[in-house]
Amino acid sequence: MSKKSKWLIGGAAVIIIAGAAYASFGQHSKASSKTVTIGIMSGSKQDQAIWNTVKKTAKDKYGITIKFKEFTDYSQPNKALAAGDIDLNAFQHYAFLKASNKATGNKIVSIGDTVISPIRLYSKTYTKVSQFKSGDTIAVPNDPSNESRSLYVLKAAGLIDLKNGLTTATVKDITKNPKNLKIKELAADQTARTLSDIQGAVINGTYADSAKLDYKKAIFVEPINKNSHQWVNIIAANSKDKDNKIYKQVVKAYQTDAVKKAINKQYDGVELPAWDKDFSK
Repeated sequence: MSKKSKWLIGGAAVIIIAGAAYASFGQHSKASSKTVTIGIMSGSKQDQAIWNTVKKTAKDKYGITIKFKEFTDYSQPNKALAAGDIDLNAFQHYAFLKASNKATGNKIVSIGDTVISPIRLYSKTYTKVSQFKSGDTIAVPNDPSNESRSLYVLKAAGLIDLKNGLTTATVKDITKNPKNLKIKELAADQTARTLSDIQGAVINGTYADSAKLDYKKAIFVEPINKNSHQWVNIIAANSKDKDNKIYKQVVKAYQTDAVKKAINKQYDGVELPAWDKDFSK
């Protein structure tokens, strides 16, 4: 064999080997630079600390880079997801998603639970639910979802009873009210403001925080049960992506002991990890 032929064969072998090495490196590089964009609401420092923990786990364990797109309007994250502008979103609970899909025709689904923020019954008059007297007034938010949620809290507290089999409850669905309580329907942001003038109010966490109410002094906390499952916050995807392996790994990166510790540290009971709770009761 001539020296020229040997050189050509040897050169070809080097090129093939180099090409194989490049292909191998390129595939590894691609696999290790997976990026997922999640739509979230502009959040607090507490939320940022929790997501930083998720990001670290996603990167270290699965090679996924998580990026965020922040929104200030609750109507936008689902629009962006349906349009393909983001890969996932994490801002809503099951009840919100159900109503959003119904209104828009979007096909967005939950791929994993994150947290639940129990609402609470507050009172500046009493320290126990049993102390409410005949004719006392309790305020509840007047928007359909939060009113229903609040009424189920009052039911769980033993103050009222509601019709069975309801999807959404209103004051008209109260079947028992042994203390003849007056249920005052107010805008959600007004419930905390009226607390000094009435005997109790069911207040969302956001407005309780704004009013500087001590959540540890609430006289009743929304329980973990079948009804409260609809208020669990979720990571959501378009239905066509529900089995996407990378997106499922993002959920796994969220549902860890490290994130659970971060939630408990940052919120100290105001928000609770939801993925390991039993909502079957």
